[in-house]
This record gives sequence, C-alpha cells and structure tokens, in this order.
Amino acid sequence: MNASTNRLLGIVVVLQVLVLCTLWTAHSLPVAQAQIPDPGAQRERQTEELRALNAKMEKLVDLLASGKLQVQVAGADKR
Repeated sequence: MNASTNRLLGIVVVLQVLVLCTLWTAHSLPVAQAQIPDPGAQRERQTEELRALNAKMEKLVDLLASGKLQVQVAGADKR
C-alpha cells in the first residue's frame, strides 16, 4: 500500500473512534411517553357526539316536515 492509502485509512479509523466516543459518552435519548388509550373515555366521547348529531338531525327533520323549507336556485340555465 502506498502512503496516501495509509493516510486515508488512518483518517477513517480516527473518525470511527470519534463516532464511538460520542456514542458512548452522549446522553441517552429521552424515553417516549406513550399513553395507553382509554377505550371507555373514547366511547363516552363518541356517545356524546352521536347525541349532539341526533339533536341536529331532529331539528333538520322537523324543518323538513314543517314545509317551511324553500329552495332557490341561483344562476339556473335560462332556456
């Protein structure tokens, strides 16, 4: 091997040693704090949302049943 190859191999070895030193001395990453989902609370929220949706649908059904709904089409084709 020639001198330039030895020099490049020496640089690679030094860089690898630096990487290993930083890995060993570096502080560990923070542990992920995953929360366990609460299925009961999720179902409770879903139930509340469904009740709100049912109330809105009741109002819509009452409006349609009353006959007070008017539909106007803007920009209809004039033929």
